[in-house]
Amino acid sequence: MIPFLVKRFIGLLFVVLGVTFITFILGYFSPSDPIREMMGEHFNAQLYAQLKHSYGFDLPWYQQYYHFLAHFVQLNFGTSFHYQNRAVWDILKDGVPISLELATWGTLITLLIGIPIGIFSAVKANTWIDTTNMGIALILYALPSFIIAVFAQTIIVWLNTNTGAQWPVSDWGNSWQYTWSDLQHKIVPIAVYATTGYAYFSRLARTSMLEVLRQDYVRTARAKGLREHIVIFNHALRNAMIPLITVIGLLIGTLVAGSFFIERIFNIQGIAAISVSSIFQRDYPVIQATTVLLAIGVVAGNLISDLLYSVIDPRIKAE
Repeated sequence: MIPFLVKRFIGLLFVVLGVTFITFILGYFSPSDPIREMMGEHFNAQLYAQLKHSYGFDLPWYQQYYHFLAHFVQLNFGTSFHYQNRAVWDILKDGVPISLELATWGTLITLLIGIPIGIFSAVKANTWIDTTNMGIALILYALPSFIIAVFAQTIIVWLNTNTGAQWPVSDWGNSWQYTWSDLQHKIVPIAVYATTGYAYFSRLARTSMLEVLRQDYVRTARAKGLREHIVIFNHALRNAMIPLITVIGLLIGTLVAGSFFIERIFNIQGIAAISVSSIFQRDYPVIQATTVLLAIGVVAGNLISDLLYSVIDPRIKAE
């Protein structure tokens, strides 16, 4: 297991390194001049040269990239162009915990509800239970996350108007705190975040379980007179989980993209809000930092799925 972990970790480092290089090069060859835009109408050639030197833009690209990597290893993402003399991490430190909390709870709900419902539908295949579950999952899977978010906000506004309730339609509350006021802000965005992932996993879990239930060893177990719950949980479930574990990393990447819409629609001041603002402001240090952080999250999800895959299936040698 240790050699496997080392190999996967080295692979993770190379992926992150590739992401840093791509984001740096895109910023380096961008047609806009952030220093010129920073100065605006108050352009001064001498001050322009001083600022360009202070940010290191007068160096060759490979030296700039080396400095970027050296600072990144120290978790120093540089200084913002838009908010002068303000460190990038100072801008991100409030948004990262919020996005991490949204992604954590949304993913847990996705897995803890989607997989059991999919497996239950497979066990009850071609019954009204299966038809109802998969019909709902298909509808939710077909709807983009931003459509579901807007629909959820519409329902909240309607309920507030007709019942006198005061349920919030935006904002997040305090990160990682769960008073009733905080929960009111968080429940709906987390539920919307989990919806698309739930639909995908419930359908995949049903398909995987149905495939396993048709295997000869399952029929043999039933022929031996084993109880149905023993056949399902002891013989079929573990093998049915293998495809699900494999796509967990891909799911995280999909949910990361979906979280951008959710944070924007619910006015949640997470990584998405910071990223979009930095793009409009051409604040390249912030863009690079958010891109690298999101890439690390996706790669870490794939690493976790690989580790779980080797645990679930003993035939895989983690060497």
